[in-house]
Amino acid sequence: MFVLIVGAGRVGSAVAKSALAAGHEVSVLDEDQLSHERLDAGQRDSWEEADGQFTLGTALETDALIQAGIERADVFIASTDGDNTNLIIAQIAQRRFGVANVLVRVMDPARAVWYGEQGLHTISPTKHAIEMFESALAADAG
Repeated sequence: MFVLIVGAGRVGSAVAKSALAAGHEVSVLDEDQLSHERLDAGQRDSWEEADGQFTLGTALETDALIQAGIERADVFIASTDGDNTNLIIAQIAQRRFGVANVLVRVMDPARAVWYGEQGLHTISPTKHAIEMFESALAADAG
């Protein structure tokens, strides 16, 4: 399976390493050259030596998405640090390029719900944190 991940921060780079270790073909697109270091960190081989692909570019530019391999992506993961960017590129991946499995990180829980209702698979770390705190509070109160 070919996985394209946009954003090589803590989340994107960890998911990329995990997907590559699981035997998937993985391409990462990020606008910061230094983010490549996260892909190499703690690894025996460099990202490219392990058959990972890294593209330096802005995900809002179609040429960068194409260079990173969006036209053949089975899975597209939008994991930049901006909700707006993630939502725009997720919709581009889904609608323009026809990627069947699009996952998008959305920090704002209300927006995550709304875009989820529009057909995007949203993941909200904020919502997850709220649920964990509520569960811990309920357990402590009981």
